[in-house]
Amino acid sequence: MKNKPVEALYIHIPFCEHICDYCDFPKLQYFRNFAIDYLDSLKKELDSYQIDKKQIKTIYVGGGTPTSLENDLFLELLKAIKPYAEDVLEYTFEANPESLSIEKLSMMKEYGVNRLSIGVESTDDWILKAINRHHTFSDVKTAILEARKIGFNNINVDLIIGLPNVLKTQLNKDLDNILSLNVEHISCYSLTVHPNTVFFIKHIEEPNGDISRELYDLVEEKLASNGFIHYEISNWCKKGRESLHNFTYWKDEQYYGVGLGASGYVDNKRYVNTRNIQKYNSGDFLEEAEEVSDKDDLIYFTMLNLRTNRGIVFEEFEERFKESFMNKYKEKVEKLASENLLIIDKNRIYPTYNGMMILDQIILELIGE
Repeated sequence: MKNKPVEALYIHIPFCEHICDYCDFPKLQYFRNFAIDYLDSLKKELDSYQIDKKQIKTIYVGGGTPTSLENDLFLELLKAIKPYAEDVLEYTFEANPESLSIEKLSMMKEYGVNRLSIGVESTDDWILKAINRHHTFSDVKTAILEARKIGFNNINVDLIIGLPNVLKTQLNKDLDNILSLNVEHISCYSLTVHPNTVFFIKHIEEPNGDISRELYDLVEEKLASNGFIHYEISNWCKKGRESLHNFTYWKDEQYYGVGLGASGYVDNKRYVNTRNIQKYNSGDFLEEAEEVSDKDDLIYFTMLNLRTNRGIVFEEFEERFKESFMNKYKEKVEKLASENLLIIDKNRIYPTYNGMMILDQIILELIGE
């Protein structure tokens, strides 16, 4: 498995028109001069990996907000990525509704982008303003309508669960509004309050475990009853619309990560780039790297694969670790299955919904010391 060709490429664009109160991703306010230098450095980092372009099957351009770039720089980015995108199956761009212009949609379509991921976060305009988002739900509807006109037929929207003042009544409205968009994929992330964010400074608290579970139960019930498949802890999709790129992470396969603060997994090393824009723009890309030990590899593989309804495929485990998964963990697996947390199939195990909700406990019980 480790010798499998690296088929996924993640590219990070850190710029935003504004900084949201909850965000902890590597990001900074958009300034044109910074962006010009950054794109030059990004191309140099891309070149440094000497990537076999024909092997790349998925590309994901995240942020920050990639669509915050001005049109000429946005085109420059698309041109820089084009050589890597010739044979891809899935090519995703993240976008905010207010910067997803017809011009940028047209450029992306021309350069082979075939999937959009739009940061919606809430469908209530008052809540959006309170968390320093600069779009309205009307902007979301307009952006998706324009994307459809231009030919995009694979669209994800993000929703944050557990924002301040968003309890079940408002979440139910959010879900109804999002379902009305008729998108192919919905990502629902529980609010996490990180140090040095505005939320942290304001002492805003994350929802406790019981409330968080109630909110996820509502999401699961609502989306499942509308034909969405809960295929990963935080992700639901229509049949056949799973994120191919994200499955690279969840199957614990290797990938290139390029850009400020990006992480990657290549040649059995996990690495993280610097979050310092001056260092990055001077060509000093790498912050840290570690060789993945056999023990860590086993933990990563088990933990990541069990995030999905695909679960751990016995043949893949045996190919990678040269031993039978069920021989190694049979007693523990059967106990977890009896508690309705895992399902044992003929060639794999996978989590139930209840299992997904307490995955950390399952991993600890399964492979903890």
